[in-house]
Amino acid sequence: MEPVSNGNLPPGFDPSTCRSVYVGNVHPNVTESLLIEVFQGSGPVERCKLIRKEKSSFGFVDYYDRRSAALAIMTLHGRHIYGQAIKVNWAYASTQREDTSGHFHIFVGDLSSEVNDATLYACFSTYPSCSDARVMWDNKTGRSRGYGFVSFRNQQEAETAITEMTGKWLGSRQIRCNWATKTNAEEKQETDNHNAVVLTNGGSSNAAMEANQDTGSKENPENNPDFTTVYVGNLGHEVNRDELHRHFYNLGVGAIEEVRVQQEKGFGFIRYSTHGEAALAIQMANGLVVRGKPIKCSWGNKPTPPGTSSKPLPPPIASYQPIAMAGVPQGFTAAELLAYQRQLALSQAAAGQIAGQHGLAGQVSAGLLAAGSQALYDGYPS
Repeated sequence: MEPVSNGNLPPGFDPSTCRSVYVGNVHPNVTESLLIEVFQGSGPVERCKLIRKEKSSFGFVDYYDRRSAALAIMTLHGRHIYGQAIKVNWAYASTQREDTSGHFHIFVGDLSSEVNDATLYACFSTYPSCSDARVMWDNKTGRSRGYGFVSFRNQQEAETAITEMTGKWLGSRQIRCNWATKTNAEEKQETDNHNAVVLTNGGSSNAAMEANQDTGSKENPENNPDFTTVYVGNLGHEVNRDELHRHFYNLGVGAIEEVRVQQEKGFGFIRYSTHGEAALAIQMANGLVVRGKPIKCSWGNKPTPPGTSSKPLPPPIASYQPIAMAGVPQGFTAAELLAYQRQLALSQAAAGQIAGQHGLAGQVSAGLLAAGSQALYDGYPS
């Protein structure tokens, strides 16, 4: 039985002779000896190498035979160690993946959860210069983060792919494409590096273990970690601070620390905790339709001043408008409206029951039911 690849393998990778596995999202408390103890349940371990990181470490386990490695991928991927789900996949030689550092990268958003690297690559491989495809994964949950990157050797083909593939269905969702920012490209590069290992001797290449560090100009917002604010333009005048906060909070890209809106001018600003979070928000939100208008996202024109208080805002509260037609409040999503109608029906049924028990069924007037409805409205935050 062959394990199902869970991402981050080079297109065309052949695991038929591979006997080493990559282990990602390893809790900082895990030691090499503990890793060996866990993985030797799948077969005798030849050697183990753990590369420690502050938040989550990663490593490589070499088996004496391929069967044991395949069994480890099938049985240990997603296993929790110290409450953290590890990722297990085939390890590959750094030379097996084409160097795409000089290629042209595009961002692909709105990916459905079933899309992996192979699916994404297959989707874009109709373009001859497509060289690589990556889905980004959440280290905590082991699930897709809903976006990825595709690399092209030819810039014109990359631009054509952005135009032609935006709105196309992949899996169960329509995808969005745009040029990747420098920060996002580095995120992809770091993911590339983590899976690479020199399989000839089981040791890890130092060059393959270190993410590239940006030494570019600090005047460019894309290169300056002090820039953490997103400018949001083309807003409808009815979009207020709370609504803008909800849209960006739902992206799930990071901690929002400040939201400002100039309603009369149709623009606003979202400040994130980190530069990387802001960069990802720009990629994911640019072109998002809010109140019938596609918003435009870019970097704010000023860096976040040193010493600025770093405290995430609490989750936004949904705004409900108890202005109704035929008793139905406006501004609800379909799910919220269904919940409201269910609660209203239960409330009215309860009112009728109580009235019947007290012999007052004939006195349950429209005014009483209207009061019950108002109580429901009062239960929602305004």
